[in-house]
Amino acid sequence: MRSDSGSLAERLRWARERAFVGRRRELALFRAALDGAPDAPAVLHVHGPGGVGKSTLLRRFADESRDAGRPVVEVNGRLTDPSPAGFRAEAAALGTAPDAVLLIDAFEHCQGLEGWLRDHFLPGLPGRTLVVLAGREGPSPAWIADLAWSEALAVVPLADLDPADAEQLLELRQVAPAVRERVLAFAGGHPLALSLAAGVAARGDGDDPWAPTPDVLTALLSHMVGEVPTAEHRLALEIAAHAMTTTEGLLRAVLGPDRGADLFTWLRRLPVADWGRQGMFLHDLVGDAVDTDLRWRDPEGYEEMHRRVGHHLLDQARTASPAEAMVAIRELSYLKRYGPMGDYFRMRREGDFHEDVLRPGDHDVVRRLIAEAEGPESAAVVDFWLERQPEAFWMYRDSATGEAAAFMTWLRLSEPRPDELAADPVLAQAWEHIVRTGPLRPGEHLLLARFLIHPSAYYEISPVLHLMQLRICAGWIRSGALAWSFIISPFPDLWEALMEHLGHERATVLAWPNGHTYTLFACDWRITPLSVWFDRTQPGALNETPAHVTTGRPAVVPLARADFDAAVRDALRDWHRPDALTTGPLATTRMVTDQPGYAAEHAGAMLRELLADAVDALRADPRDAKFHRVVTTTYFHRVPGQTVAAERLSLPYSTYRRHLRRGCLRVCDILWQRETSGRPIPAPDA
Repeated sequence: MRSDSGSLAERLRWARERAFVGRRRELALFRAALDGAPDAPAVLHVHGPGGVGKSTLLRRFADESRDAGRPVVEVNGRLTDPSPAGFRAEAAALGTAPDAVLLIDAFEHCQGLEGWLRDHFLPGLPGRTLVVLAGREGPSPAWIADLAWSEALAVVPLADLDPADAEQLLELRQVAPAVRERVLAFAGGHPLALSLAAGVAARGDGDDPWAPTPDVLTALLSHMVGEVPTAEHRLALEIAAHAMTTTEGLLRAVLGPDRGADLFTWLRRLPVADWGRQGMFLHDLVGDAVDTDLRWRDPEGYEEMHRRVGHHLLDQARTASPAEAMVAIRELSYLKRYGPMGDYFRMRREGDFHEDVLRPGDHDVVRRLIAEAEGPESAAVVDFWLERQPEAFWMYRDSATGEAAAFMTWLRLSEPRPDELAADPVLAQAWEHIVRTGPLRPGEHLLLARFLIHPSAYYEISPVLHLMQLRICAGWIRSGALAWSFIISPFPDLWEALMEHLGHERATVLAWPNGHTYTLFACDWRITPLSVWFDRTQPGALNETPAHVTTGRPAVVPLARADFDAAVRDALRDWHRPDALTTGPLATTRMVTDQPGYAAEHAGAMLRELLADAVDALRADPRDAKFHRVVTTTYFHRVPGQTVAAERLSLPYSTYRRHLRRGCLRVCDILWQRETSGRPIPAPDA
């Protein structure tokens, strides 16, 4: 094939073929299977460490399959929802292609689906389908020991290139002969390390030979990052290294509306980039090296990028369809793989279990699981909720067998009925806490994670509990008018750090007949704005004590009533200036610093919401409604002066001034009550 012939696709194919070296045994095996040779395997399981060339080999398989006239279906495990339904959706094109070649890359990201693929999905494919799985792990012993698969499966371990092939790769990359020996000594036969080293070493010559540093991949990547055209290109590379997947929309959100398209195009052209249905991503080793380098080199810049990426995903999670929202929430969880909470969010293996709804035949399974985990008293409570609120149950099934292994009960309630309080002592305690500390307003509701039951890993950090966490997080983010949320645990010491990280504090404890004492962690979302909660949690601090985040709460600065009232009036005038609110005297009062999720950098935002709530509370009494209109117009509507405000309200100036004075006094009263008693500000319609 000539490099200048045919379409762009043909030219790209020629370039890939020219750059491909080695792998003769693997190609011979695949070609035999493609031709349908006697005794040829139907499934090839390619495995090897990161960067060894699995994706490059699969691209060569795809090219040869298309040359043979076979349709190709490509699935990337990194971008696939690790559940049977998610995999079927990615491989849907197989349904219309009886002689297709199915290529599954990055299988380690959904390794838990291996048993389901072996026992259910693959046996249902047409006889001429050829399948290649490529991942970091080899097939499970159960697969190898299965006699039914002994002739249909070929296990293909992928190792480094041999010396001759490694030297040929460097020659194709135009690395000077005088430099090749040093590069080979540095990178060995590892294809990715060779390619990255070649990209740097090709610029050298024999007079100034290339000399590697001890830190192999990071040193090479620092050279690559130094070659990017602008600071914006550098930041785009760092975003792609940090996020699970990168889209134009994500780049626009972080870098501005004008640069998303061209920076995304630049990223796609990088030799270490790949892409799929959900976006673009860097090779794992490259992404880890770039991300680690930025965290070490510029911690504050790293956390700012981290926050912006997180806010974009938060917006997606709030507004997308339910299925797409869970993708965004999974990507939010991925952002938390580093830092003090990393062990709670970083799952080293996914796909063994998947989430599903409660189905008609599941009731007996739920009863068995709860009886095994907690005993008959809890089983009676589960029976009640199965009858009263079955939609609150989420099932977690073994992907290989389809059997239910765990369940969660995620209750949504407004004011509980007396029989509900009588049937469930945990709900009764949660409700008592709400009534005592912050009653629900009309239209509000609570969410209670009542049961998180996986008997074989009871309230332990596990892949199943990780899936439950994602569902709980979706409830917090997507529930309008959420007032309170509660999470139960029999092991509060294990989970307290995470609960505090998520803005939930210990609320109640309840001894249970099975010997456990259950702790309820609670969050009042009306005094924990979602944006503040999110900055503290999802992007959050990536180090134990980030330099720009104040850890702990400052000492409360008490104010006399006259000083407090004067500060409230000043704060109303500064309502549109968060910087002034942050540095004002009210920022260190108890009503601000006692809020869950408090951080010094959020004090202005918290105070702003308290002021708005206090002004809004004037509508609770019809006698104060006229004061509400005057205060709102004066301080929140950006009028140029009080004379204009009086004209806009159609009030004589003297009447306007009287109403403003009395309205401000009522706001001061409401906030003083909040400051001295800790009771929530009353709702307008309370």
